[in-house]
Amino acid sequence: MLNFDFYNPTQILFGQGQIAAITPLVPAGARVLMLYGGGSIKRNGVYDEVKAALSGHTVIEFAGIEPNPHYETLMKAVEIVHAEKIDFLLAVGGGSVIDGTKFVAAAALFEGDPWQILEKGGRNITAALPFGSVLTLPATGSEMNSASVVTRAATQEKRPFANRLVFPKFSVLDPSKTFTLPLRQVGNGVVDAFVHVMEQYLTYPANAPVQDRWAEGLLLTLIEEGPKTLSEPDNLDVRANVMWSATMALNGVIGVGVPQDWATHMIGHELTALYHLDHAQTLAVVLPGILTVRKEAKRAKLLQYAARVWHIAEGDEDSRIAAAIERTRAFFEQMGVQTRLSGYGLDASAIDAVVAALEAHKLVKLGEHRDVSAEVSRAALELSL
Repeated sequence: MLNFDFYNPTQILFGQGQIAAITPLVPAGARVLMLYGGGSIKRNGVYDEVKAALSGHTVIEFAGIEPNPHYETLMKAVEIVHAEKIDFLLAVGGGSVIDGTKFVAAAALFEGDPWQILEKGGRNITAALPFGSVLTLPATGSEMNSASVVTRAATQEKRPFANRLVFPKFSVLDPSKTFTLPLRQVGNGVVDAFVHVMEQYLTYPANAPVQDRWAEGLLLTLIEEGPKTLSEPDNLDVRANVMWSATMALNGVIGVGVPQDWATHMIGHELTALYHLDHAQTLAVVLPGILTVRKEAKRAKLLQYAARVWHIAEGDEDSRIAAAIERTRAFFEQMGVQTRLSGYGLDASAIDAVVAALEAHKLVKLGEHRDVSAEVSRAALELSL
């Protein structure tokens, strides 16, 4: 029997025109800090729609949150929260903006050094400002979960944290707002969502047929719809299906009661921190190698994945597993995301640096069995040179 505790309070507003619906969801009289990244929200109309929806509120703006949001930047936002007596936050952008806003929400009310939030993985958060989000880039699922990742640029550290107090109160998902995204970001988003599912699905059997089938359905949807986002960039239905898949991939539902891996993400975080690769690019590099070096521990689920997701039925077990991993790599490449370190101008010296960082950050017992040592991580990366 599965044992689980599922909790997700985020209200989702899905569809075209839903930005206007946030007006009654932001408390009357609230002083709002609107956080965003670059200027894309001003070019695609999102900025104007948000400002119109909040016309009855006092709104202060904070721009410039980076991809892989920087601790240093976010602390400037915390200063504004204090100076302007902000009591509600609104993240407008992709996963990085939402991740950053979660940190600001917690850090603004944290007693002590806010870096400790990241050092402790969020376990020490006791209060956070309420916030909502308007999503413009489907990928991370941050719009409907309580997790975040923040980078400290000064020390090249990328740290995750999570806490129930940093669930968004609401999130707007309007797929029409993704039409202006560069295709690179679209491809990245599909890969990111795909790997989120894999981290929760491809471990070992746990008598969880509902979770397995749900995960497989998301993978099949991404395989079917993902390439269409590149070949049919103006297809609203395709964008909607990909956006919802990315949200469902990491809102907690498919991970209920099942073992989870996340080694690929932890290794990928070090690649991003050291070499500034996009998050999805690191996942595409790491996952095929991880699946290969850990095929014995993952054998049963790899065979299930090969059969149910890629419909591979011929050959012995090892050949079916190898074929499934190769199909995975090919799918990432089809989405325009390179799966080799060499594709990003990196060589074996990058592996040395990543392994050293994993050891320094004590990330040497990763995976669902805590058996992914630094050397296992090295072996996985060497398969993707």
